[in-house]
Parts: sequence; C-alpha cells; structure tokens
Amino acid sequence: MILLAALVLGVAVGLGWASLHGRRYEAPDLKSVWLVFVAFLPQVIILYFPKARAQVSDSLAGILLIGSQVLLLVFAWLNRKLPGMWVLFLGALLNFIVTAANGGFMPISPQTASRLVPQDVLADIPTGARFGVKDILLPPEATRFELLADRFLPPAWSPYQVAFSLGDVLIAFGVFWLLGIQKTYTFGLTTKRTTS
Repeated sequence: MILLAALVLGVAVGLGWASLHGRRYEAPDLKSVWLVFVAFLPQVIILYFPKARAQVSDSLAGILLIGSQVLLLVFAWLNRKLPGMWVLFLGALLNFIVTAANGGFMPISPQTASRLVPQDVLADIPTGARFGVKDILLPPEATRFELLADRFLPPAWSPYQVAFSLGDVLIAFGVFWLLGIQKTYTFGLTTKRTTS
C-alpha cells in the first residue's frame, strides 16, 4: 500500500511540476524493468492464488521471497545513477537483511499484528507461523534485527491498516523521488540535465 501511494503521488507530482513549467513529463529511463516483474511474481501468485499458496511450503516460500528481494536489489543497482535509486536500494537492502535473518519472512510482532486481524483470529496463529503472504509472527525478543521488521502502522483512524518496515519507507521514498523529481530539478531547484 505504501509503495502504491508513492507511485501515484510520485507520478502526480512529476506531472504537476512538468505542467507547471511547460515541460513534458519524462518517465525515468529504467534498465531491466523485467527484474521488477519477476521479483514480485512469487508474491502475486501466493497472494492472489490460494491454491498455489497451499502447494508452496514455508521453506520454499522463504527462498522465493529472498530471491525476489535479490532481484529487486539487482534492479536498483543497475539503475543506481537515477535520482532516488540509492534510497530505494538501501530500503531493499534493509528488507533483505531482516528477511534473510528470519528464515525468509518479514517478522511482525503479535502486538503489531493485533491491529490487523481480530484477536480470535490472531489467537489461532502460533508464534513462528506465517502471517499473511510475506510475514512471520515473532515476538520482538525472538526477532533478529527487530528494528527493521514490519513494525509501523498507519494512524488508527485510517480505514486501511497494513504493517510496514523502515525498508518499505525508504523504498517508497525512492520511488517517489524517482518518479516525482525529474532530472531537470532537485527539490524545486533547476539544474542542468545530465546524461548517463
């Protein structure tokens, strides 16, 4: 959700800025975009195809999720010269570290998870079990790199509740920067266009 919001906001700001200055909006010239699609494919299959998810063991799912993050890191590295991509790379790296250190899944604490599902549902999920598509339910004391886990939530009044990590925040900011802040300016300051 945070990534989708960054995508929409980034494009909206980029289009608005370009229109305001009488320029044509230029989408970033990304290399190897197919890596992003391949990276998210396992998550999409597991999320939207329950029968496929039932056939994927936890160990295989963990391997697939780590592989997804490696592909995202490769994509960010190949495009590192683009604005915002280093921030995106750092966010992906933080998510990779915490996921790899916790068996291939993003840890989420019972306290955080209690904001996302009813208590009676949460009571049926044992500690160490998968929670959702990419998370694993772990108490903070049993979590490696707990500061990098899915520990942040939108305000309680928000109608859409989803947990996210520091890495997710950096990835979202990198995407916003990439799409919203064109090569011709940085935070509103006009600069010369550079060629890569």
